Amino acid sequence: MLPAVIAVLQLGRIHPDEVYQALEPAFWRVHGYGVLAWEWKDGIRNWAVPGVLAAFLKLADLLGITHPRGYRAVMAIPQAALHAWSLWAAYRFASRRAGPSGGWLAALLLGLYGPVLVFAGRTLGESFSASFLVVAMEALDRRERPVRAGLLGGMALGLAVVARYPSAIFVLVALVWLAAARRWRLLAFTCLGGLGVAAGLGALDWATWGSPFHSFFAYVRFNVLSGGAAARFGSASPGFYLKPLLDAVPLWAAAAVPLGLATLRQHRALSLPLGCAAVYTGVLLATAHKEERFLYPGLVLAMLAAAPPVAAFITAQARPVLRWGLAALALAAGVRVARDYPPGDLRADQFRAIVAATRGEGARGLLIVNEGLWGAGGFFYLGKRIPWLTCDWPRDGAFQHAMRDRNFNRAVTFEDRALAELQAAGFRVARKIGRETILTRE
Repeated sequence: MLPAVIAVLQLGRIHPDEVYQALEPAFWRVHGYGVLAWEWKDGIRNWAVPGVLAAFLKLADLLGITHPRGYRAVMAIPQAALHAWSLWAAYRFASRRAGPSGGWLAALLLGLYGPVLVFAGRTLGESFSASFLVVAMEALDRRERPVRAGLLGGMALGLAVVARYPSAIFVLVALVWLAAARRWRLLAFTCLGGLGVAAGLGALDWATWGSPFHSFFAYVRFNVLSGGAAARFGSASPGFYLKPLLDAVPLWAAAAVPLGLATLRQHRALSLPLGCAAVYTGVLLATAHKEERFLYPGLVLAMLAAAPPVAAFITAQARPVLRWGLAALALAAGVRVARDYPPGDLRADQFRAIVAATRGEGARGLLIVNEGLWGAGGFFYLGKRIPWLTCDWPRDGAFQHAMRDRNFNRAVTFEDRALAELQAAGFRVARKIGRETILTRE
């Protein structure tokens, strides 16, 4: 629940995809208008996540909730439930290795891990996918009821891919791992569970794009076969991920290395989540187009693997003062990571200012200064069908148009950029929210 509460109270976004690949398409589905990114015109995304979010947005509409923060809270319900499920799975996974007390501590170490606090409430494919992956790892780790475990694990792996197609890497590693362990019955039912989800995805794409698996094949063509992602969004060397990885690993995870080596010598095999995280990170290093957020699912699985030995070591300490002290230090070290990963400005002040500027019946149009289209909050955070423009400088055409058109009677500007020009056009300062200034004119 905590990451969802943070996301709703804070607003802002980690990446434009949080708005334009999830919230804005859901808003468009319910209200019939919104900004659809090029992926939704080329069919490179599937409608599963926006469809679920749209259902909860419709529920909020039926309940009369029209404030953007209010319906954003309603839309957080399924994600909060998914996150809670993943933490329960993390407890079950860890308790097999560290006992019940160690299991609870390991679940806390994962749940209060900085990137999880930041990401798990955000409507990003990485966020949804990571939660499903934790559920899958726990299910496939079970030794009892292979039919039930396989079906659940396969479905969770399939849903992780539906939420984010690059998570197919984790599926391949998991299947190879099960085959290498000769867990044939579990492998068979894992495939069966995954095929059920795949059939659902095929039907969804057929209904929305006109052919089965249209979005998956379009994604592969653009991102894998053509190198379109690197050409359009840039490429980087493997060293790009060095600092984000160092920033994202808490001190307690470093302590897990010697403890994990002892376990490795005993069992002579990597745990499934650690193997998945290692292979996935290797693929990211070799992929041309790189973004810090891509690391998140691998980081979560690495922490899932690292937490049990650390928790077992802490809970095995004889002195209560030492146990509580070590646990507090480990948890604090994990929370601290949120300060550094992900890097960049979440634009939380700006999103809160946009919501505040457009409340009430008086708002007829909005200008956002020092922002581009894909950095803004879309119609989702406006909550109404009014014109809005973005610009960087007073000389920009959008700024000049908004100054001439009296329908634009609201403005939000970052660190008072173009404040003098806005005031010269009749705007007056209404209030400040952090680094953002809200202006109005009659």
